[in-house]
Amino acid sequence: MPRLAVRRGARTGDLQSLLLADPPTWREPYVFHERVRAAGPLLTGRFTCMSASHAVVREVLAGTDFGVGALHDAPLPRLRPLLAWGGRDRPTHPVEPPSMLAVDPPEHTRYRRLVSGVFTARAVEGLRPRVQEIADELLEELARSGPLVDAVRDYALRLPVAVIAEILGVPPHRREELRAFDAGLAGSLEVAAPWRDVRAVDAALRGFDTWIGEHLQQLRRRPGDDLLSRLVAATDDDGDGSGAHLSERELRSTAGLLLAAGFETTVNLLGSATRLLLDEPGQLDLLRADPSLWPGAVEEALRVETPVQLTSRRALRTTRVAGREVRAGARVVLLLGAANRDPDVFCDPARFDVRRANAREHVAFSGGRHFCLGAALARLEGQVGLRALFERFPHLRLAPGARRTTTRVLRGWERLPVRLA
Repeated sequence: MPRLAVRRGARTGDLQSLLLADPPTWREPYVFHERVRAAGPLLTGRFTCMSASHAVVREVLAGTDFGVGALHDAPLPRLRPLLAWGGRDRPTHPVEPPSMLAVDPPEHTRYRRLVSGVFTARAVEGLRPRVQEIADELLEELARSGPLVDAVRDYALRLPVAVIAEILGVPPHRREELRAFDAGLAGSLEVAAPWRDVRAVDAALRGFDTWIGEHLQQLRRRPGDDLLSRLVAATDDDGDGSGAHLSERELRSTAGLLLAAGFETTVNLLGSATRLLLDEPGQLDLLRADPSLWPGAVEEALRVETPVQLTSRRALRTTRVAGREVRAGARVVLLLGAANRDPDVFCDPARFDVRRANAREHVAFSGGRHFCLGAALARLEGQVGLRALFERFPHLRLAPGARRTTTRVLRGWERLPVRLA
Protein backbone atom coordinates (compact mmCIF):
# COMPACT_ATOMS: atom_id res chain seq x y z
CA MET A 1 0.00 0.00 0.00
CA PRO A 2 2.74 2.57 0.78
CA ARG A 3 4.45 1.61 -2.48
CA LEU A 4 1.34 2.32 -4.54
CA ALA A 5 0.79 5.62 -2.76
CA VAL A 6 4.36 6.90 -3.24
CA ARG A 7 4.38 5.90 -6.90
CA ARG A 8 1.34 8.04 -7.45
CA GLY A 9 2.91 10.88 -5.48
CA ALA A 10 6.17 10.63 -7.45
CA ARG A 11 4.27 11.13 -10.71
CA THR A 12 2.99 14.45 -9.37
CA GLY A 13 6.46 15.57 -8.31
CA ASP A 14 5.93 15.20 -4.55
CA LEU A 15 9.44 15.35 -3.07
CA GLN A 16 8.92 12.79 -0.34
CA SER A 17 7.42 10.36 -2.82
CA LEU A 18 10.49 10.83 -5.02
CA LEU A 19 12.72 9.96 -2.06
CA LEU A 20 10.87 6.67 -1.65
CA ALA A 21 10.06 5.73 -5.23
CA ASP A 22 12.80 7.20 -7.44
CA PRO A 23 16.07 5.19 -7.37
CA PRO A 24 18.32 7.99 -8.72
CA THR A 25 17.12 10.22 -5.86
CA TRP A 26 18.29 7.99 -3.04
CA ARG A 27 21.42 6.75 -4.80
CA GLU A 28 22.72 10.32 -5.16
CA PRO A 29 20.65 12.19 -2.60
CA TYR A 30 22.45 15.52 -2.32
CA VAL A 31 20.75 17.26 -5.26
CA PHE A 32 17.44 16.16 -3.77
CA HIS A 33 18.48 17.52 -0.38
CA GLU A 34 19.06 20.94 -1.90
CA ARG A 35 15.59 20.90 -3.46
CA VAL A 36 14.11 20.24 -0.03
CA ARG A 37 16.29 22.93 1.52
CA ALA A 38 15.20 25.45 -1.11
CA ALA A 39 11.56 24.81 -0.15
CA GLY A 40 12.17 26.18 3.34
CA PRO A 41 13.08 24.87 6.80
CA LEU A 42 9.99 22.64 6.99
CA LEU A 43 8.33 21.20 3.89
CA THR A 44 4.81 19.82 4.09
CA GLY A 45 4.65 16.83 1.79
CA ARG A 46 1.88 14.56 0.60
CA PHE A 47 2.28 12.19 3.54
CA THR A 48 4.47 13.89 6.15
CA CYS A 49 6.54 16.97 6.85
CA MET A 50 10.22 16.93 5.90
CA SER A 51 13.27 19.01 6.75
CA ALA A 52 16.84 19.43 5.52
CA SER A 53 17.60 22.16 8.07
CA HIS A 54 20.23 21.47 10.72
CA ALA A 55 18.41 23.72 13.19
CA VAL A 56 15.03 22.03 12.65
CA VAL A 57 16.52 18.54 12.83
CA ARG A 58 18.21 19.40 16.13
CA GLU A 59 15.02 20.98 17.49
CA VAL A 60 12.80 18.01 16.64
CA LEU A 61 15.25 15.38 17.87
CA ALA A 62 15.67 17.12 21.22
CA GLY A 63 12.10 18.33 21.65
CA THR A 64 9.69 16.83 24.16
CA ASP A 65 6.80 17.42 21.73
CA PHE A 66 8.04 14.56 19.53
CA GLY A 67 8.53 10.83 19.99
CA VAL A 68 9.40 7.87 17.80
CA GLY A 69 6.04 6.12 18.04
CA ALA A 70 5.05 3.15 15.88
CA LEU A 71 2.96 3.45 12.74
CA HIS A 72 0.16 1.76 14.67
CA ASP A 73 0.12 4.77 17.02
CA ALA A 74 -0.62 7.22 14.20
CA PRO A 75 -4.16 8.56 13.85
CA LEU A 76 -5.16 6.16 11.07
CA PRO A 77 -8.25 4.43 12.48
CA ARG A 78 -9.22 2.84 9.17
CA LEU A 79 -5.81 1.25 8.77
CA ARG A 80 -5.30 0.00 12.32
CA PRO A 81 -7.10 -3.34 11.83
CA LEU A 82 -5.13 -3.95 8.62
CA LEU A 83 -1.85 -3.04 10.32
CA ALA A 84 -2.62 -5.38 13.20
CA TRP A 85 -3.48 -8.17 10.78
CA GLY A 86 -0.28 -7.59 8.78
CA GLY A 87 1.80 -7.60 11.94
CA ARG A 88 0.57 -10.90 13.32
CA ASP A 89 3.17 -13.61 13.81
CA ARG A 90 5.94 -11.19 12.83
CA PRO A 91 9.55 -11.85 13.85
CA THR A 92 11.31 -9.38 16.13
CA HIS A 93 11.93 -6.24 14.09
CA PRO A 94 14.68 -3.63 14.76
CA VAL A 95 12.36 -0.65 14.22
CA GLU A 96 9.12 -1.97 15.69
CA PRO A 97 8.15 -2.29 19.38
CA PRO A 98 9.56 -3.45 21.69
CA SER A 99 12.75 -2.28 19.97
CA MET A 100 14.50 0.57 21.78
CA LEU A 101 14.35 2.51 18.49
CA ALA A 102 10.55 2.36 18.40
CA VAL A 103 9.46 3.14 21.96
CA ASP A 104 9.35 6.27 24.08
CA PRO A 105 9.64 6.64 27.86
CA PRO A 106 9.06 4.91 30.17
CA GLU A 107 9.87 1.74 28.16
CA HIS A 108 12.81 3.40 26.40
CA THR A 109 14.22 4.64 29.70
CA ARG A 110 14.11 1.14 31.17
CA TYR A 111 15.80 -0.53 28.19
CA ARG A 112 18.49 2.11 27.87
CA ARG A 113 19.35 2.04 31.57
CA LEU A 114 19.98 -1.69 31.35
CA VAL A 115 22.58 -1.41 28.59
CA SER A 116 24.01 2.11 28.72
CA GLY A 117 26.74 1.34 31.25
CA VAL A 118 28.58 -0.84 28.74
CA PHE A 119 28.71 1.93 26.13
CA THR A 120 29.93 4.91 28.15
CA ALA A 121 32.88 6.79 26.68
CA ARG A 122 35.12 5.54 29.51
CA ALA A 123 34.05 1.91 29.11
CA VAL A 124 34.47 2.03 25.34
CA GLU A 125 37.90 3.66 25.57
CA GLY A 126 39.00 0.63 27.58
CA LEU A 127 38.31 -1.46 24.48
CA ARG A 128 40.85 0.44 22.35
CA PRO A 129 43.73 -2.07 22.77
CA ARG A 130 41.48 -4.99 21.83
CA VAL A 131 40.01 -3.16 18.82
CA GLN A 132 43.57 -2.44 17.69
CA GLU A 133 44.48 -6.13 18.03
CA ILE A 134 41.46 -7.20 15.96
CA ALA A 135 42.25 -4.60 13.27
CA ASP A 136 45.89 -5.71 13.08
CA GLU A 137 44.86 -9.38 12.78
CA LEU A 138 42.44 -8.61 9.94
CA LEU A 139 45.01 -6.50 8.12
CA GLU A 140 47.56 -9.29 8.31
CA GLU A 141 45.00 -11.58 6.71
CA LEU A 142 44.50 -8.99 3.97
CA ALA A 143 48.24 -8.82 3.37
CA ARG A 144 48.34 -12.59 2.85
CA SER A 145 45.34 -12.58 0.49
CA GLY A 146 46.17 -9.45 -1.55
CA PRO A 147 47.04 -7.55 -3.62
CA LEU A 148 43.41 -7.08 -4.75
CA VAL A 149 40.81 -7.14 -1.94
CA ASP A 150 37.38 -5.70 -1.17
CA ALA A 151 37.81 -3.06 1.54
CA VAL A 152 34.18 -3.50 2.62
CA ARG A 153 33.72 -7.26 2.56
CA ASP A 154 37.22 -8.13 3.78
CA TYR A 155 37.74 -5.40 6.36
CA ALA A 156 35.06 -2.76 6.99
CA LEU A 157 32.45 -5.45 7.65
CA ARG A 158 34.61 -7.88 9.59
CA LEU A 159 36.06 -5.39 12.11
CA PRO A 160 32.78 -4.17 13.70
CA VAL A 161 31.28 -7.67 13.58
CA ALA A 162 34.24 -9.02 15.55
CA VAL A 163 34.10 -6.19 18.08
CA ILE A 164 30.37 -6.29 18.79
CA ALA A 165 30.44 -10.09 18.84
CA GLU A 166 32.99 -10.05 21.66
CA ILE A 167 30.99 -7.47 23.60
CA LEU A 168 27.85 -9.57 23.28
CA GLY A 169 29.37 -12.98 23.93
CA VAL A 170 29.20 -14.43 20.41
CA PRO A 171 31.98 -17.02 19.99
CA PRO A 172 34.38 -16.64 17.03
CA HIS A 173 33.01 -19.63 15.15
CA ARG A 174 29.53 -18.03 15.04
CA ARG A 175 30.55 -14.57 13.80
CA GLU A 176 30.26 -15.50 10.14
CA GLU A 177 26.62 -16.40 10.79
CA LEU A 178 25.98 -12.76 11.73
CA ARG A 179 27.26 -11.56 8.38
CA ALA A 180 24.68 -13.71 6.61
CA PHE A 181 21.90 -11.63 8.17
CA ASP A 182 23.48 -8.29 7.24
CA ALA A 183 21.53 -7.54 4.04
CA GLY A 184 18.21 -8.51 5.59
CA LEU A 185 18.75 -6.33 8.65
CA ALA A 186 19.69 -3.34 6.49
CA GLY A 187 16.63 -3.87 4.31
CA SER A 188 14.34 -3.91 7.34
CA LEU A 189 14.72 -0.12 7.58
CA GLU A 190 13.24 0.48 4.13
CA VAL A 191 9.75 1.82 3.43
CA ALA A 192 7.70 1.07 0.32
CA ALA A 193 10.14 -1.64 -0.80
CA PRO A 194 9.27 -4.11 -3.59
CA TRP A 195 7.40 -7.21 -2.44
CA ARG A 196 10.34 -9.52 -3.19
CA ASP A 197 12.54 -7.40 -0.92
CA VAL A 198 9.89 -7.41 1.82
CA ARG A 199 9.80 -11.22 1.70
CA ALA A 200 13.60 -11.46 1.73
CA VAL A 201 13.78 -9.15 4.76
CA ASP A 202 11.09 -11.14 6.54
CA ALA A 203 12.99 -14.38 5.93
CA ALA A 204 16.22 -12.81 7.19
CA LEU A 205 14.53 -11.46 10.31
CA ARG A 206 12.99 -14.87 11.05
CA GLY A 207 16.39 -16.49 10.70
CA PHE A 208 17.96 -13.84 12.91
CA ASP A 209 15.19 -14.27 15.49
CA THR A 210 15.87 -18.00 15.66
CA TRP A 211 19.62 -17.40 15.85
CA ILE A 212 19.24 -14.89 18.69
CA GLY A 213 16.97 -17.27 20.60
CA GLU A 214 19.52 -20.09 20.35
CA HIS A 215 22.37 -17.80 21.38
CA LEU A 216 20.47 -16.54 24.42
CA GLN A 217 19.71 -20.11 25.48
CA GLN A 218 23.42 -20.93 25.31
CA LEU A 219 24.20 -17.91 27.48
CA ARG A 220 21.59 -19.05 30.01
CA ARG A 221 23.35 -22.41 30.24
CA ARG A 222 26.87 -20.98 30.24
CA PRO A 223 26.85 -17.26 31.03
CA GLY A 224 30.00 -15.26 30.48
CA ASP A 225 31.31 -11.81 31.38
CA ASP A 226 29.57 -10.10 28.46
CA LEU A 227 26.65 -7.73 28.00
CA LEU A 228 24.10 -10.29 26.83
CA SER A 229 24.86 -12.61 29.73
CA ARG A 230 24.21 -9.70 32.06
CA LEU A 231 21.02 -8.73 30.22
CA VAL A 232 19.66 -12.26 30.55
CA ALA A 233 19.79 -11.91 34.31
CA ALA A 234 19.47 -8.15 34.55
CA THR A 235 16.87 -6.40 36.62
CA ASP A 236 15.89 -2.82 36.21
CA ASP A 237 16.08 -1.59 39.79
CA ASP A 238 14.97 2.01 39.98
CA GLY A 239 15.87 2.35 43.63
CA ASP A 240 12.58 1.36 45.22
CA GLY A 241 13.46 -2.30 45.38
CA SER A 242 11.15 -3.36 42.58
CA GLY A 243 13.05 -4.79 39.65
CA ALA A 244 11.67 -6.18 36.41
CA HIS A 245 13.42 -8.62 34.14
CA LEU A 246 13.18 -8.07 30.43
CA SER A 247 10.56 -10.30 28.89
CA GLU A 248 11.76 -12.86 26.35
CA ARG A 249 10.55 -10.72 23.46
CA GLU A 250 12.11 -7.58 24.94
CA LEU A 251 15.38 -9.43 25.46
CA ARG A 252 15.44 -10.71 21.88
CA SER A 253 14.60 -7.29 20.53
CA THR A 254 17.30 -5.55 22.57
CA ALA A 255 19.90 -8.19 21.78
CA GLY A 256 19.05 -8.12 18.08
CA LEU A 257 19.14 -4.34 17.95
CA LEU A 258 22.55 -4.19 19.66
CA LEU A 259 24.01 -6.80 17.34
CA ALA A 260 22.60 -5.16 14.21
CA ALA A 261 23.30 -1.55 15.19
CA GLY A 262 26.73 -2.54 16.48
CA PHE A 263 28.04 -3.18 12.99
CA GLU A 264 25.72 -1.97 10.23
CA THR A 265 26.35 1.77 10.54
CA THR A 266 30.03 1.29 11.41
CA VAL A 267 30.53 -0.71 8.21
CA ASN A 268 29.22 2.27 6.25
CA LEU A 269 31.41 4.69 8.19
CA LEU A 270 34.57 2.67 7.51
CA GLY A 271 33.75 2.09 3.85
CA SER A 272 32.75 5.69 3.11
CA ALA A 273 35.72 7.15 4.99
CA THR A 274 38.11 4.86 3.11
CA ARG A 275 36.67 6.02 -0.22
CA LEU A 276 36.79 9.70 0.80
CA LEU A 277 40.45 9.46 1.80
CA LEU A 278 41.42 7.60 -1.37
CA ASP A 279 39.62 10.25 -3.42
CA GLU A 280 41.36 13.05 -1.48
CA PRO A 281 45.06 12.11 -1.14
CA GLY A 282 45.86 15.60 0.14
CA GLN A 283 43.67 14.96 3.18
CA LEU A 284 45.42 11.64 3.74
CA ASP A 285 48.76 13.44 3.63
CA LEU A 286 47.55 15.75 6.41
CA LEU A 287 46.70 12.73 8.56
CA ARG A 288 50.07 11.13 7.96
CA ALA A 289 51.82 14.33 8.93
CA ASP A 290 49.67 14.78 12.05
CA PRO A 291 47.97 11.60 13.35
CA SER A 292 46.18 13.64 16.03
CA LEU A 293 43.77 14.65 13.23
CA TRP A 294 42.26 11.13 12.97
CA PRO A 295 39.37 11.79 15.40
CA GLY A 296 38.42 14.85 13.37
CA ALA A 297 38.67 12.87 10.14
CA VAL A 298 36.14 10.36 11.50
CA GLU A 299 33.74 13.16 12.48
CA GLU A 300 34.11 14.74 9.05
CA ALA A 301 33.42 11.42 7.31
CA LEU A 302 30.29 11.01 9.44
CA ARG A 303 29.21 14.48 8.36
CA VAL A 304 29.98 14.28 4.64
CA GLU A 305 28.73 10.71 4.07
CA THR A 306 26.24 10.18 6.89
CA PRO A 307 25.75 6.41 7.38
CA VAL A 308 22.07 6.77 8.40
CA GLN A 309 20.63 9.31 5.99
CA LEU A 310 17.26 9.94 7.60
CA THR A 311 15.04 9.29 10.56
CA SER A 312 11.58 10.47 11.62
CA ARG A 313 9.62 11.60 14.65
CA ARG A 314 5.89 11.76 15.42
CA ALA A 315 4.31 14.81 17.02
CA LEU A 316 2.92 13.80 20.41
CA ARG A 317 0.81 16.95 20.52
CA THR A 318 0.07 19.84 18.19
CA THR A 319 3.09 22.12 18.15
CA ARG A 320 4.97 24.59 15.97
CA VAL A 321 8.23 24.01 14.13
CA ALA A 322 10.00 26.70 12.10
CA GLY A 323 6.91 28.86 12.46
CA ARG A 324 4.55 26.23 11.02
CA GLU A 325 1.94 24.16 12.80
CA VAL A 326 2.57 20.42 13.08
CA ARG A 327 -0.56 18.62 14.17
CA ALA A 328 -0.59 15.84 16.77
CA GLY A 329 0.18 12.49 15.16
CA ALA A 330 1.96 13.98 12.13
CA ARG A 331 5.36 12.58 11.18
CA VAL A 332 8.37 14.74 10.45
CA VAL A 333 11.05 13.14 8.25
CA LEU A 334 14.48 14.43 9.25
CA LEU A 335 17.11 14.30 6.50
CA LEU A 336 20.24 13.79 8.62
CA GLY A 337 22.52 13.70 5.59
CA ALA A 338 21.14 17.04 4.40
CA ALA A 339 21.38 18.64 7.86
CA ASN A 340 25.04 17.64 7.94
CA ARG A 341 25.61 19.65 4.75
CA ASP A 342 23.65 22.71 5.83
CA PRO A 343 25.58 25.78 4.61
CA ASP A 344 24.20 27.79 7.55
CA VAL A 345 26.33 25.62 9.85
CA PHE A 346 29.16 24.19 7.73
CA CYS A 347 31.24 26.37 5.40
CA ASP A 348 31.63 24.82 1.93
CA PRO A 349 29.63 21.82 3.21
CA ALA A 350 30.34 19.40 0.36
CA ARG A 351 34.09 19.64 0.89
CA PHE A 352 35.78 16.88 2.91
CA ASP A 353 38.19 18.59 5.33
CA VAL A 354 39.81 16.61 8.15
CA ARG A 355 40.72 19.90 9.87
CA ARG A 356 37.15 21.27 9.95
CA ALA A 357 36.77 22.86 13.37
CA ASN A 358 33.04 22.20 13.84
CA ALA A 359 32.73 18.77 12.19
CA ARG A 360 31.49 17.29 15.46
CA GLU A 361 28.33 19.41 15.24
CA HIS A 362 26.91 16.82 12.83
CA VAL A 363 23.74 14.89 13.65
CA ALA A 364 24.89 11.54 12.25
CA PHE A 365 24.17 9.88 15.61
CA SER A 366 20.68 11.43 15.88
CA GLY A 367 19.97 13.34 19.09
CA GLY A 368 17.84 13.75 22.18
CA ARG A 369 16.86 10.69 24.16
CA HIS A 370 17.48 8.50 21.11
CA PHE A 371 21.07 9.64 20.60
CA CYS A 372 22.95 6.59 19.32
CA LEU A 373 23.94 4.36 22.20
CA GLY A 374 26.95 3.06 20.27
CA ALA A 375 28.33 6.45 19.17
CA ALA A 376 31.48 6.18 21.29
CA LEU A 377 32.14 2.66 20.00
CA ALA A 378 31.62 3.68 16.35
CA ARG A 379 34.01 6.60 16.79
CA LEU A 380 36.64 4.36 18.37
CA GLU A 381 36.36 1.75 15.61
CA GLY A 382 36.57 4.47 12.97
CA GLN A 383 39.69 6.02 14.48
CA VAL A 384 41.50 2.74 15.08
CA GLY A 385 40.31 0.92 11.97
CA LEU A 386 41.04 3.67 9.46
CA ARG A 387 44.42 4.66 10.87
CA ALA A 388 45.53 1.02 11.03
CA LEU A 389 44.43 0.43 7.42
CA PHE A 390 46.32 3.36 5.94
CA GLU A 391 49.42 2.87 8.09
CA ARG A 392 49.59 -0.85 7.22
CA PHE A 393 49.04 -0.17 3.50
CA PRO A 394 50.40 3.32 2.76
CA HIS A 395 50.11 2.79 -1.01
CA LEU A 396 46.47 1.68 -0.96
CA ARG A 397 44.74 2.47 -4.26
CA LEU A 398 41.21 2.18 -5.63
CA ALA A 399 40.49 -0.60 -8.12
CA PRO A 400 37.58 -0.81 -10.59
CA GLY A 401 34.25 -2.29 -9.54
CA ALA A 402 33.06 -0.12 -6.62
CA ARG A 403 29.31 -0.27 -6.05
CA ARG A 404 27.08 1.72 -3.71
CA THR A 405 24.46 0.19 -1.47
CA THR A 406 20.93 0.53 -2.84
CA THR A 407 19.09 1.36 0.37
CA ARG A 408 17.36 4.68 1.02
CA VAL A 409 18.05 4.96 4.75
CA LEU A 410 21.59 3.57 4.99
CA ARG A 411 24.31 4.99 2.75
CA GLY A 412 27.59 3.25 2.14
CA TRP A 413 29.47 0.97 -0.22
CA GLU A 414 28.45 -2.57 -1.04
CA ARG A 415 31.75 -3.23 -2.82
CA LEU A 416 34.98 -1.24 -2.65
CA PRO A 417 37.82 -3.07 -4.44
CA VAL A 418 41.32 -1.79 -3.59
CA ARG A 419 44.91 -2.69 -4.36
CA LEU A 420 47.16 -3.02 -1.34
CA ALA A 421 50.56 -2.63 -2.98
